[in-house]
Amino acid sequence: MRTCRTSLFALGGIALLAGSFLAAAATDKLSDLQARFAHETNSVQKARLLAKLSAAQFEETRRLEKAGDFNSVGLLWEKYRDDARSTFEALKKQHPDAERHSNGYRELEVGLREGIREIDQTRIIAPPEFRPPLMIVRGDLATMDDEVLRMLFPRRSIDPPPPPSQETPP
Repeated sequence: MRTCRTSLFALGGIALLAGSFLAAAATDKLSDLQARFAHETNSVQKARLLAKLSAAQFEETRRLEKAGDFNSVGLLWEKYRDDARSTFEALKKQHPDAERHSNGYRELEVGLREGIREIDQTRIIAPPEFRPPLMIVRGDLATMDDEVLRMLFPRRSIDPPPPPSQETPP
């Protein structure tokens, strides 16, 4: 019976050690992707790299949420917003006509939508004092997403058309 307890404790220790190893590996992956993202000069490649980086950032936010570290979660969300913004600015600078050169813009728009869904999930479980900063980041992401859509589809208005005038012809 004693060896059974010892082996259970050993297994628990191994699981704890494996969990911390996986968290460290995820942090290393995130750091590596962040460094590659920062050095990328091609805006389309930057947008594609943002998709990989954001997946790692979302994974890290979920891990931090489980640990209850909402200060770090908020900082990570702000970093995601800043990364998305820098990608958007690079795309506008290198490819100003999004309708004709949509590569990069499409990836960014999909990523922004996913980010909005993820931050909405974070807001649900975040303590009340952390929700206002998350709402600011969410608003920034939504504004950016709307602008990307307007650039991709300039002839289609996101706003509904005005109602026809009620004047009768003379």
